[in-house]
Amino acid sequence: MKLDKVIAKRSKKTIYCDGDKCIKVFDPEYSKADVLNEALNQARIEETGLNIPKVLEVTVVEDNKWAIVSEYIKGKTLAQLMQEHPEKKHEYIDMLVDLQMEVHTKKSPLLTKLKDKMNRKISASKIEATIRYELHTRLEGMPKHNKVCHGDFNPSNIIIAKGNVPYIIDWSHATQGNASADVARTYLLFCLDGDTEAAEYYLDTFCKKSDTAKQYVQKWIPIVAASQSVKGNEEECELLMKWVNVVEYQ
Repeated sequence: MKLDKVIAKRSKKTIYCDGDKCIKVFDPEYSKADVLNEALNQARIEETGLNIPKVLEVTVVEDNKWAIVSEYIKGKTLAQLMQEHPEKKHEYIDMLVDLQMEVHTKKSPLLTKLKDKMNRKISASKIEATIRYELHTRLEGMPKHNKVCHGDFNPSNIIIAKGNVPYIIDWSHATQGNASADVARTYLLFCLDGDTEAAEYYLDTFCKKSDTAKQYVQKWIPIVAASQSVKGNEEECELLMKWVNVVEYQ
């Protein structure tokens, strides 16, 4: 297995290509349990029939680093296509919405429950106790669903392969729960990227196509922002905390 062709770098992980294989190598301090859980998530999503790269193996590479080996999908991400063809931006966001809606039609009963994960993250946040209590209460009151949620659904996690075939990658945050929480997360990702125009177009498009009330998704925004503030960098946390205003969406 050769680790000389880097195709992407992300926080605490580096992704390599070796022939028809994609090797995601995690930094030494990365939790072994988290690596195995990510591989398990991906394997479970494979069983739903969604178009994703198949897991081939989980192994240890140089310097005792854990790695997940998957099929290599040759193509460009939606994020790259948006940069190359800004005039087609809305068209690509429409495609993003269609793919996300397809994900939400699937079920995978053994995935972590979204509400459980969010409750843990809110508890671990630095938000003051009074607001944490309000967020926990609001989360508990939201309708319980069991749809597959990607958890990090954004244009850089969609690869368009030969024949215009889309593949969805990076299932490390996958859960089962309420689709509108997943939509709120994607909306926030566009905002964190500084593209509020795309964020609003995305939210409007999703709500129209799925016949979902925009206010319903907005109710999730403070909850999702709070749960995401745990792992964000300082600048991201500052932006996310602006959405953790539980009064705004009363």
